[in-house]
Amino acid sequence: MLTYKAPLRDIKFLINDVFDFQTHYKDLDNGHNADPETVDMVLQGMADFAENVLAPLYQPADAEGCHFDNGVVTTPKGFKEAYNQFIEGGWQGISYPEEYGGMNLPTSLNLIKAEMIGTANWPWAMYPGLSTGCINTIMQYGNDEQKETYLHKLVDGSWAGTMCLTEPQCGTDLGQVKSKAIPQDDGSYKLSGTKIFISSGEHDLTENIVHIVLARLPDAPEGTRGISLFIVPKFLPNAEGEIGERNGVTCGSIEHKMGINSSATCVLNFDGAVAYLIGEPNKGLKAMFTFMNTARIGTGIEGLAHTELSFQNALPYAKDRRSMRAISGTKDPEKVADAIIHHADVRRMLLTQKAFAEGGRSMIYHSARYADKMAQGIVNEDDEEFEKWDDKLGFYTPILKGFLTELGIEAAKHGQQIYGGHGYIKEWGMELIARDARIATMYEGTTGIQALDLLGRKVILQSKGKIIRDYTSSIMKWCGEYALDKDMRKFVWALTKLCAEWNTLTVRLMLMARKDREIISAASDDFLMYSGYVMMGYHWARMAAVAYDKLENGGTEAPEFYEAKIQTAEFYFDKLLPRTSGHAEAMVAPSESMTAMPIESFAFLD
Repeated sequence: MLTYKAPLRDIKFLINDVFDFQTHYKDLDNGHNADPETVDMVLQGMADFAENVLAPLYQPADAEGCHFDNGVVTTPKGFKEAYNQFIEGGWQGISYPEEYGGMNLPTSLNLIKAEMIGTANWPWAMYPGLSTGCINTIMQYGNDEQKETYLHKLVDGSWAGTMCLTEPQCGTDLGQVKSKAIPQDDGSYKLSGTKIFISSGEHDLTENIVHIVLARLPDAPEGTRGISLFIVPKFLPNAEGEIGERNGVTCGSIEHKMGINSSATCVLNFDGAVAYLIGEPNKGLKAMFTFMNTARIGTGIEGLAHTELSFQNALPYAKDRRSMRAISGTKDPEKVADAIIHHADVRRMLLTQKAFAEGGRSMIYHSARYADKMAQGIVNEDDEEFEKWDDKLGFYTPILKGFLTELGIEAAKHGQQIYGGHGYIKEWGMELIARDARIATMYEGTTGIQALDLLGRKVILQSKGKIIRDYTSSIMKWCGEYALDKDMRKFVWALTKLCAEWNTLTVRLMLMARKDREIISAASDDFLMYSGYVMMGYHWARMAAVAYDKLENGGTEAPEFYEAKIQTAEFYFDKLLPRTSGHAEAMVAPSESMTAMPIESFAFLD
């Protein structure tokens, strides 16, 4: 049986020692609410809920799955009771304004909350998680009436939200959306079409579900320039703001999937459903990106969640399982064999999981500070402030989403390897983590889409390499502060060389693209992974610097905690960061080896 323990020591190390969230909160309008006592209360409360309520439901709910009966979806046993406990605690509204019933705490605390509940039980966490993007979209683009009608119920959790983009004929290429919205005399619209792969599209956890839907107006231009965004509630709100008559949206079926079986993935049919335009006509894609960016950060957290859960359960198994004797000499002479944790290859896998989990957490928590600033711009209706921080966060988003979810799959694989044959058996739970981790690389755009977004759109088209120059400049400035520190020299020297190489590779790809039009697509995956490894290296160096300081000057943790941070950083730099070399060499190889072969030559079959 899988178990979960919230890594509060590591979380507090990051928010208190590495990033100093308390100083950061002083610059936020709602930061005064997040005093140390409140933060500790939130962390402990969510840890208790995740460990004791959600984690025990994870495996049984996967075995049971969701039930579908003539349009009605029932979640597994215990899910509704857990959800009721969740909203009774006010957890859904943790980071939303008090005027809508929220706690008005910074967004970063909501992301930490999402990590804990997601690691304990990712499929369950998706139900309230989808509502977060729905709330953000209405807060930023909804009119006063829409905010008053929907936000109170969404924030208190009695209503849930979804994102409805994908259709049978299109996924990432939303220019092919066919759903239609016909204007009505009363200012509403009649929306018709079919959406697929809709997470939490139908369930029994809340009394109403608010769908955020992409569709076209009758006179809309073709392509993405002609997409509008609509609010389509499952039940139409009445004059008192409560649920009224059923709207024209039904669940046609739920998908039978490889993983996340207790999360309802629905086909939704809109048949003349009453819809309300949100934002401007034909500019729905821009508004939808508010939802998508929220979801992409959440999916990055999913990669971290699977990494952390696999590590937490592989570690005790490796301490208990015995096989052979260690090559360096017998470790447990009184036992029939040594624990497998004494074998170097098992340690390699465990340290890889640990390095990915703690490094990924640092990357997400750093980005969470930008999310705090961005959310403040939304609440204050300050478009300039929102755009500023949205642009900064935009650089991190594809790396968090693409890189961390790929690492989640690797970590899950290591967990299975450590368990050996038992990793393939359901009762141990490692195969469940492996199955659930696979979807994270596909949500909200596959890894390839994230890579193209990073290299093609943000690095080359939008900034012409400036975004890399700016980011590496900040790393170099930090490295300069430790240039004469003998303990940190090994880290800062490696980062300095990589920053120079990162800029050189970026320029080289831009020059190659003048003659080789396919090079950007061909190089993008390697560029994404290279960027992720360097970024995580920077975060491990920062954690090592803090750990050295705490060992010298004293900290709240035992010395062993800080020593483990330094040793994990050394492992990352010795064994994982060198992966950048292969990605660097591959990304600048001509695209011809990918494009030269005729399509009909891919396989010769009778």
